[in-house]
Amino acid sequence: MGSFVRRVKTASGATAVQIMHKKGREVVGIDHIGSAHTEAELEWLLSEAQDRLHAGEQMLDFKDPEEPEAVVVTGPTKPMVTATGSLVLWEALGGLYNSLGFDQIKDDTFKALVLGRIIEPTSKADTVRVLTEIGVKSPTRVTFMRCLKRVIERDYRDTISAACYAHATTGGGLAMVLYDLTTLHFETDKEDNLRKVGMSKERRVDPQVTVGLLTDTSGFPLQIHLFEGNKAETKTLIPVLTQFRERHGSAEVIVVADAGMLSAANLDALEYAGFRFIVGSRAAKTPYDLAEHLERYGDYFTDGQVIETTRDMGTGASKRNRRVVYQYRFKRSQHDNKAINAMIARAEDVASGKRPLKKDRFVRIDGAERGVDWALVERARSMMGLKGYVTNIDTAAMAGADV
Repeated sequence: MGSFVRRVKTASGATAVQIMHKKGREVVGIDHIGSAHTEAELEWLLSEAQDRLHAGEQMLDFKDPEEPEAVVVTGPTKPMVTATGSLVLWEALGGLYNSLGFDQIKDDTFKALVLGRIIEPTSKADTVRVLTEIGVKSPTRVTFMRCLKRVIERDYRDTISAACYAHATTGGGLAMVLYDLTTLHFETDKEDNLRKVGMSKERRVDPQVTVGLLTDTSGFPLQIHLFEGNKAETKTLIPVLTQFRERHGSAEVIVVADAGMLSAANLDALEYAGFRFIVGSRAAKTPYDLAEHLERYGDYFTDGQVIETTRDMGTGASKRNRRVVYQYRFKRSQHDNKAINAMIARAEDVASGKRPLKKDRFVRIDGAERGVDWALVERARSMMGLKGYVTNIDTAAMAGADV
């Protein structure tokens, strides 16, 4: 069996010093010496590791008998690391935690779990290690688990949302809120009432949950919601906004969301609920919305140019003519051009059999033959640099450039 000292970079950026014990290729034990955040700490930890590694070993005496006795100096001959800490980091994070109003939750275990995961996002069990390494007395894993029950029972989320809103509106009310949605998967094959297989943004088939986040224009969180994994993206917006307005009174805000929220029914529901909105338009609608402009001027646009048009949305009695605002940016067109070239390369690889067909754009399938759909490529190039927005805000209230 052999032992040696090794250095390992942690997720927090520190360097952990450990003594590895191996028997052949198998690791039979690891002694963790500590984590260093500076070169000086690293030298001390390496020295300590070497001392532990060679503890009990004696040196052969090669002293010359004629040489006078050396003066013996008592006490330690080198610095010894007994503990490392990052209390400045802990105190700084704690100060921010309190300044945001989260100290209204009188739960030190919850605070330790939150700050520990900011330092290093990891499991509840491993959070004990993170806190111990920075010199903070950590609750146990069992204590963390009990804390999670209190989070639900006492509705910490409501308290935190209220504190976030108070912080975001310190200088005045909100004029606009942003909304987006993501999915989080679980490595299990069993579904339950919440974890469901649905449309995964990571293209996975595991059970998942859907998380909706409402923020102010700077990205500061205002409210978070959890939905079943198979809940349609467009059906999450109204419940979030309704609860937000109920919680904070008659706050009148403009809702900004991406194209995933764009459906006639969803926009009608927003309008019926009294919300004004700006929602990203799907790129596939661009040629139809701008057909008149393209026929008259071709695909020439100036940098920053704004074009206003309208679009009929919905059917029957619910059919409405919506305002649509487009803007062209040269920088965006350069980005779009690179993306199109990359998609063409993938389509050519599919056509030549170098890669399997997945969800590749610009691939034309004609019977057993595959090729590049150049007509679709030219159509995409004519739309480069354009971005559209559907809104129910009147032109007199907000000009196209402001949208």
